[in-house]
Amino acid sequence: MHRLIRTLATAALLAACGASRAADVYVICHSGVSLTSADVREVFLGEKQFAGAVKLQPADNSVLQAVFLDKVLKMDAGKYSTSWTKKSFREGINPPPFKGSDAEALAYVKQTNGACSYVGAQPGGDVVMVGKF
Repeated sequence: MHRLIRTLATAALLAACGASRAADVYVICHSGVSLTSADVREVFLGEKQFAGAVKLQPADNSVLQAVFLDKVLKMDAGKYSTSWTKKSFREGINPPPFKGSDAEALAYVKQTNGACSYVGAQPGGDVVMVGKF
C-alpha cells in the first residue's frame, strides 16, 4: 500500500514538473524600463544593471524559477546559484530577491521603479512585457 502511494505521488510530481516546463514565461518590467528580450539574460545574471539612467532591480518568481532558468537562461538552479555566489564575492552585487507568486512578482514590478520579473500569464497594460519564452 505504501509503495503504491509513493508511486502515485512520484508520478503526480513528475507530471507537475513536466507541465511547468511547458508553461510560458512572460518577462515583465516596470513601465519606465526599456529592454529587449536579448537583454533578459544579462539582467538576471547581474551583467546589465542599468537601462539608460534607470537602475534595474530584477526579482525571481519562486513558482516559475525552474522554468525561467531552463527556458530563458539555459541553466539549472545550482549553476544559477553558483553564478550569483561568485558575482557577490567578486563584485559585491546581491542576487535578485524572491517573490512567492505571480501576483507578488507583478505587484513588485508595478510598484518598483526599475523592477523586472517574470510571470506565467500575460500581464496587463500597466507593465512592459519584454518577452514571452
